[in-house]
Order: sequence, then C-alpha cells, then structure tokens
Amino acid sequence: MKSRITEKFNKLKKENKKALIPYITSGDPDLDTTVNLVLELERAGADIVELGISYSDPIGDGPVIQRSTQRALELGTNIDKIFPMVSKTRANTDIPLVFLVYYNAIFVYGIKKFLDRCKEVGIDGLIIPDLALEERKELNEMMNEYPIDLISLVAPTSENRIKEIVENAKGFVYCISSKGVTGVRDQFEEDISSFMDKIKKYTDIPLAIGFGISDENAIKKLKGLSDGLIVGSAIIKKIEEGIDDRKVEEKVFNFAKKLKNAIEED
Repeated sequence: MKSRITEKFNKLKKENKKALIPYITSGDPDLDTTVNLVLELERAGADIVELGISYSDPIGDGPVIQRSTQRALELGTNIDKIFPMVSKTRANTDIPLVFLVYYNAIFVYGIKKFLDRCKEVGIDGLIIPDLALEERKELNEMMNEYPIDLISLVAPTSENRIKEIVENAKGFVYCISSKGVTGVRDQFEEDISSFMDKIKKYTDIPLAIGFGISDENAIKKLKGLSDGLIVGSAIIKKIEEGIDDRKVEEKVFNFAKKLKNAIEED
C-alpha cells in the first residue's frame, strides 16, 4: 500500500509540479494554532507538512527553530499532547503529515507505542535527524509493519555513504543543502547541483531540498534541482512576527502562498 507521501509525489510528477513542504513546530505558539496552521498551509498550496516534536537538546536546529521549540516546551507540549492534536488535524485534512522527531524521544516513549500511535492518528512519515545509519536497521524492520515512511537525510558531508543512506529509502530523501544547522541563508553550497546529481545516481525516490530556503528567490534557484522544497526557519519567523499582533495564521498563509507561486512559476 502506497503512503500518502508517495501518492502525493506521484500526482505532482504527473502534473510536472514540485512539492512545497513547510515545517512548523507542534505547539508553537499553541496546539490549537498548530491545527489551524496546517489547514492554512494546505490552503496556501502546501503539499506535505512537517510537524516538529520539541526536544530539549536538538543537534541540527538553528536559533529560530530553537526559539520555537522553547516556546512549545514552556507551554508543556509533549508527545502525549501532540498525538490528539494530530487527530484533530487529520479529521479536517488528508494532507501528508510528517513528524520531525529525535530518536531519543521515541525511545523513551517506547518505539512500538510511538509507531502504533502514529498509525492511529494518521502520521505518514518520520524524519529522525539523530538516527545513525548503523542504528536504522532495527527501526526500519519494525516500520515495515506500518504505513509510515522512514525518510532518509543526506548531507553534503555524507560523501561515500550516500548510496548506503538512500538504500531502501521511502517517501522522499531529505537533502540538506548546507553544512551546519537550520536557518535562513543567502548562499548555498556552490556544488549543490553536483551533490543532487550524486544522490540521483543511487535512488529514484523523490528528492526534497531543505535547510536555508528563506524566500521566493531561493525557491526559484533550487526548484529545478529537486522534486520538493522544505521551508522551516522562514515559516517560524512568520509565526514569531504574528504572535504579538495575533495574526499568526494570516502571516503564515500569505508567506506560504508566495512560496507556492514561486514554485509554480515557469
């Protein structure tokens, strides 16, 4: 059975379109707003939404997303509260939903319990930044029993491990555009085109570029190299801007709409 993620990329491929994949942190600024944001992002044209699960010691998050996770943690957001939020969201949309979650959080919660709940509420994929390649086999085998894609991450530093990382990849491959942590950027790795070509040698799974995509110009620059574009910190900045004047959903919708228009421009 194909996942919602695979079905979405298949549909986009037939239409010769690219995926817009925004990231938001579950519970920032609160869980009810997270539900609204998913629906507004879909209305703006998002194809898949990443939902971050806050973790006290993230390894790949820049300052913007760190502030976001801190706001969520200060409100007491945790996995047990996030699952009902996803259920509420899923009751209103079939958009593919992906958790970005650190492995230690899954391990402490209980791996089987976590996967069972993901299946129950309708999560379609997992991105686990701290899951080492050598430790992925056990989880991969467990996830074969679930309609959930374990999404591989490949970085410019992956070098000779690219083939092994994308072997048996599912959903899409998260291609990290730059060295370092998340955050908006004006410049990307000069050899990102050759980096993407290397990945394409080893897999036919859709490729999505993330880290540092901040505006329409970045979208236009990178969309020809991949099947999808992931936008995180720039979305979170719009949430921050909207918190004070209570226009979070409006600001995120307007920004996502601009990104979608940039993707669909000829």
